Amino acid sequence: MERLNFGISAGAVAAGLAFASPAFATSVALGAAIEAVNFRALRAGAAQLFAGNLIAGKAWAAGFGIRFAFLAVAISFAIHAGAHPIGLVLGLSTTIPAVVIGAWLQRPAIDPNAPALAEDDPAWDAWNPWLARERTTAADEEES
Repeated sequence: MERLNFGISAGAVAAGLAFASPAFATSVALGAAIEAVNFRALRAGAAQLFAGNLIAGKAWAAGFGIRFAFLAVAISFAIHAGAHPIGLVLGLSTTIPAVVIGAWLQRPAIDPNAPALAEDDPAWDAWNPWLARERTTAADEEES
């Protein structure tokens, strides 16, 4: 994921250099560097939490607070140093396509033999895709 993010960031910097100014490309690179550090810290914290090495609570909240303080200071410093705001935002945003593309590339394989409902099966109407559960009816609510 981080290599994919680096590739997208490098492409954004190259595009900024080709189609805009060197100052714009530098701002994109600075934003990409800030978000790369942020993304790495976020992934490391999540990995520690899911591995059971970090207890959710004060340590987790402190980690988020430190990370957001770092972001605020780094972005403020970049803006005051003369970074192009749009280039900085573009650089900060390169994680989003990297995560979407990375998730798509790492998706599980489609099982062609998996059971599926027929398109006209009435059970489709009983499922709420927004809540990932069966729909509740007025009769169900009266019983509970």
